[in-house]
Amino acid sequence: MAVVVVVGAGRFAYPPVDMSWNAVWSVLKWVLAALAAGFIGQFGRILAMRIIHRRQALAAQGDQPPATDPPARTPETPAELRTLEKIEKKRAKAEVKKAKKS
Repeated sequence: MAVVVVVGAGRFAYPPVDMSWNAVWSVLKWVLAALAAGFIGQFGRILAMRIIHRRQALAAQGDQPPATDPPARTPETPAELRTLEKIEKKRAKAEVKKAKKS
């Protein structure tokens, strides 16, 4: 069963449009898809913001220095000295990178 719709009147009237159920269903599918995308987008954004805030809070708690530092160990060989220097250099680079991010 088709519905014929006439839009306008007089000289500005559009030709009759044949509105079948297939055409109506096609339009409704697009409208529902747009509404679903908006719904998912809105709640996805809210979820992402919650995750970001939670990670920032956990990172802020992790920034506190430990209560006691481990005792400093003196290197016994030149190889150990180079290894400790590399570790200290990496630690300093990580601190600089962390300071840039915040």
